[in-house]
Amino acid sequence: MSAAVSSTTERPSIGFRRTLKAYVSLTKPRVTELLLVTTAPVMILAERGIPNLWLVVATLIGGTLSASAASSFNCYIDRDIDRLMHRTENRPLVTGEITPRAALIFSWVLAVLSTVWLLVFTNPLTAALSVAAIFFYVVVYTLVLKRRTEQNIVWGGIAGCFPVLIGWAAVTERVDWAPLILFLVVFLWTPPHYWPLSMKYRADYESASVPMLAVTRGRAAVGLQTILYAWATVAASLLLVPVAPMGIVYTVVAAGSGFWFIAETHRLYNRAIRGEEPKPMLVFKASITYLTLLFVAVGVDPLLPF
Repeated sequence: MSAAVSSTTERPSIGFRRTLKAYVSLTKPRVTELLLVTTAPVMILAERGIPNLWLVVATLIGGTLSASAASSFNCYIDRDIDRLMHRTENRPLVTGEITPRAALIFSWVLAVLSTVWLLVFTNPLTAALSVAAIFFYVVVYTLVLKRRTEQNIVWGGIAGCFPVLIGWAAVTERVDWAPLILFLVVFLWTPPHYWPLSMKYRADYESASVPMLAVTRGRAAVGLQTILYAWATVAASLLLVPVAPMGIVYTVVAAGSGFWFIAETHRLYNRAIRGEEPKPMLVFKASITYLTLLFVAVGVDPLLPF
């Protein structure tokens, strides 16, 4: 009996490289990478040119540590439902490669380190915004909203909007209308980015009793909501043109890539109402490309003379 218990609770013996890889996976590098895409361009916009390069590097390092801390806390809290979903069943807290206690310590170390780093190398406002982002993702989204409401990703997505404020505050030590508009863009973009993914993994979320919109509503309803948020996202992005103000490059990219993003959401909806396979990952990938193009334009536009 004791041998059986020991075999199920004992942590598997793994090497250093595999352990390191497991800790890195806790930080969800792909999510962090997407968040950083929105930080550096905003710093260029705030400076209306190339900012101090050390400040850019310091802000990106602090942002990486902050986002990694939030993701690691999320993995620690959601380890019970991660083992119920095929998409997450190989995460290190599920496989036992990392213990819950070690993951929690790791999360706190990253959170404290990110805050101290930004406080020392940027400014207090930037550090405070970083703490707010971690709090919102861990407490508001993961602990409060995720398992209770189909609107979880709408309001929980606010956590992913903070990098634009962090980038702007690092340069200017304040928050202005331009970063608030970009905050709104990312806020509105998050549902049409994530809902298609939840459509693909609907069975996973249903088995874990997570009320994502794709679980509580039909495909057509999700498709319609995705369209509405995509239109709102593009409209918000164009508000930056008179406010920043932005030039021809940003205007063309925002309108052109926005039109393509909206078109993909309409295709998703049309397939759903016709009873066809909706192919939600096409919208998911389009959303990532759209946001990347938009923020590249945010960074390039201020550097051009027109």
